[in-house]
Amino acid sequence: MSRILTVATLGLSLCLAGGLALAWSFGSFLDRIAAVETPVTGHTEGAVALTGGADRIADAVEILAQGHADKLLITGVNPATTPGEIVRRTPAARGLIDCCIALGYDAANTVGNAAETERWVRANHIRSLIVVTSNYHMPRALAEMSSALPGIELVPHPVVSEHGRLHPWWTDAASTRLILWEWIKFNAATLRIGIASPPAGEPLAEAGRAAPRPDRAG
Repeated sequence: MSRILTVATLGLSLCLAGGLALAWSFGSFLDRIAAVETPVTGHTEGAVALTGGADRIADAVEILAQGHADKLLITGVNPATTPGEIVRRTPAARGLIDCCIALGYDAANTVGNAAETERWVRANHIRSLIVVTSNYHMPRALAEMSSALPGIELVPHPVVSEHGRLHPWWTDAASTRLILWEWIKFNAATLRIGIASPPAGEPLAEAGRAAPRPDRAG
């Protein structure tokens, strides 16, 4: 009987410890998500907008138009989307699409966004970058970008959408599913990056790697 009680106690303790660890992990993830959108200040050499949210491109174009960045990459663009379509949806891009905005068509997910951005950063000799994506997606996007772009200054600009609002996200089923699923994907990404990361301080990949066409939008 004492052995059964010991095993049961151990099992209960492990379950409790696991539950506490998951709760801590989720709380830490929520702390990484911006609850409100803040104006951009300062200046960087480039900006990147990760497609997938309604306001991401508009915010990124506004950052470029206001002079907070010199160039903009929109990564993960649908192959059917033309520069003209970008201008139609975001009129502020009209005077910038030919000179300063590049469209990246290769990325299909966040890992691809980071790889596409690394090639663009390399091709344009960029050392500082504003990252524009939804607030709930920002932790994972920064993890992937930091892994792909060691030594590049990353400035997050989280876009707060209706489903991305933290308070009270638990009262909305869509917001709850979105945040929980993003938490799971963030943990998977950080685990994969931690396992695959090169030694600290290793520079960006050699410049000979293929780069996205900076003038694709023109």
